[in-house]
Amino acid sequence: MVTKKKMRRNVRSRKGFTLLEILLVVGLLALLAAFAIPALVGQGEQAKKDIARAAIGPNGSLSQAIDLYKFNTGQFPEELKDLMEKPSDDDIAEKWTGPYLKDEQGLKDPWGKVFVYQYPGDHNEGKYDLYSLGPNGIDGDEDDINNWKDN
Repeated sequence: MVTKKKMRRNVRSRKGFTLLEILLVVGLLALLAAFAIPALVGQGEQAKKDIARAAIGPNGSLSQAIDLYKFNTGQFPEELKDLMEKPSDDDIAEKWTGPYLKDEQGLKDPWGKVFVYQYPGDHNEGKYDLYSLGPNGIDGDEDDINNWKDN
């Protein structure tokens, strides 16, 4: 028969976790992280691609800024910096009502590189080509995000 004194001693002697219990918990956490982290990393990259598509799409912030510049001045900007800085041409400068973006960060893609702008466009006749070099920063490969084809 177990006395109260023996029960108290057993309860007091077990104050922490055993090494086996700790290793088991750490192992389970490592296993969960091995599955969760790659999935989360992939989502972050996809989100950046979606942000770039949204910025250069027909209703995107950068596209709208370019279109507003054209509406106000009567012509498309020569470069993207014209959206932020008053042009040196007096006729255009008189009509310029910019800056058309809050800050120069709006000229950059989610990977920190300036969007590529070309007017007149090679792909959009009579308009402009606008694109991001994508995650790898290399022009002309499959991860580029542009305004002339569905990505």
